[in-house]
Amino acid sequence: MPVRNSITALPAAACWALAVFLLMPIQTGAAEDPIRIGAVFSLTGAGAGLGGPERHGALLAEKVINARGGVKGRPLKIVIEDDGSKADIAKSKAENLIYNEKVKAIIGPSLTASTGAVGAVTNGVPIVVIACTGLGPKIEQTYTSLFHVLPPQTLNARALLEYATRVAKARRLGVLHDSGYGNVVMSAMKGVADSYQVEFTAVEKFEVGATDVTTQAAKIKAANPDLVLVVATSPTPFRNARQIGITQPILAAVGSSSYEYVKGMGEFADDITFAEFLVAESPLPHQEEFVALYKKEYGTLPKTYEAAGWDAVHVIARGLEKAGADADAQALASAIRSPAQGVLAMYHFDRDDMTGIELSSYTYSKLVKGQFVRLPYTNPK
Repeated sequence: MPVRNSITALPAAACWALAVFLLMPIQTGAAEDPIRIGAVFSLTGAGAGLGGPERHGALLAEKVINARGGVKGRPLKIVIEDDGSKADIAKSKAENLIYNEKVKAIIGPSLTASTGAVGAVTNGVPIVVIACTGLGPKIEQTYTSLFHVLPPQTLNARALLEYATRVAKARRLGVLHDSGYGNVVMSAMKGVADSYQVEFTAVEKFEVGATDVTTQAAKIKAANPDLVLVVATSPTPFRNARQIGITQPILAAVGSSSYEYVKGMGEFADDITFAEFLVAESPLPHQEEFVALYKKEYGTLPKTYEAAGWDAVHVIARGLEKAGADADAQALASAIRSPAQGVLAMYHFDRDDMTGIELSSYTYSKLVKGQFVRLPYTNPK
């Protein structure tokens, strides 16, 4: 029996379709001969706070899809590789998945640089990649089988500046950002800054994986901005900013909105605002079933990156349902290029940024004693 994925090509019926899929009675035993899907995640290294959650979400999706008959009667088998948060390793792991493991498609990587390295390989093969990142280098726009389940960095930049200016009423901004994901978002913010009438009073960069950014945080403090933006995949800048006495509001990009990073913030995990997509403590209607399934499976609440892993698997499953389980990369990519409701957002994979997430899909949360609380603000479309 064909699987009814939580990613549906009928946007108007998105919530209904998600509920129907998740409440279908479990069937036993999809046929043999699994469809092999590769995954490259950062399970160790600086990006482990992203890759670990993505793996959990992907494996839950595999379990649920297979329990309901698989895809075209065939089970999915996800073959997972760890890139150690390094782009060169991500490239070699992807090559292994393609040439040795003979996978049909790849989900991941977790980090922007790794996605770029993998995309350069997979575009030439070709093979479909559903990256758990947003659009990075512009060259990715030329790739015909690469898609993203997180927003392009220009959209991340706009989501941050929308909240900073419209809600926090800040005009003088300090920025702490890492040299990977943060560097790309910072460049995007500079590109749209004039339309928000903001001034960057201090911008400090640190290396991905840095364990101390006190020096950079001190320079931000000395500039006395109205608000501090943190764009990183690490708890370190949040700890250091508060340790040296930065009292201004801190607004963070989605890359650090995981429970693992909150744990790493320790006693400083309070009064930090995030531009993100999933607040599991108070999920949106189309997210409720996923949150319930995840909590039942793992005993914890999911965040954005768990949902990204889940959505990525369902994007591929939906494409295979449409194109056929034995479809080649071109046919599978073509099947994916249509509107699809996911847990994170409504995707439009036919758009130039290869994700089509809109600004209105963002939600905002604030940490209150280590817990995420949804804030009552919605971006314009």
